[in-house]
Amino acid sequence: MHQLKTKSEQETIKLASKLAMLLKPGDVLTLEGELGVGKTTFTKGLAEGLGVKRMVTSPTFTIVKEYKGELPLYHMDAYRLEYAEEDIGFDEYFGGEGITVVEWAQFIEEYIPRDRLNIKLAYLNEHERMLTFEPEGMHYKLVTNMLIG
Repeated sequence: MHQLKTKSEQETIKLASKLAMLLKPGDVLTLEGELGVGKTTFTKGLAEGLGVKRMVTSPTFTIVKEYKGELPLYHMDAYRLEYAEEDIGFDEYFGGEGITVVEWAQFIEEYIPRDRLNIKLAYLNEHERMLTFEPEGMHYKLVTNMLIG
């Protein structure tokens, strides 16, 4: 487990953009944190690092948004799937050609690969956030070490 503090939205975006450059097709990241803590902001940074030109918004009402960049970015919001009992085609995303980011991952835990990078975002104050990186699997441990140093 590693922790990093960001002091602004721009720092969070810059950190996520740097992380994007270390990822490979099929990588899965989960984002946890309270509403408004910066999960979508973090995803905007990933998109920036992947060369996505389209504006990134929360997928709350669509469940999955797909963005084209150097690698595809799949942004999922599983919040509305808490009581869903069907597989909505997760295999197309997990282990696919792009990077998959899942918000509210606890609601679809049984579908998410065991190897992944879990990222928890927490408020420190109005502008500062604490990001906790919990890598699951050797690849994600290496990525986290390269990101944090």
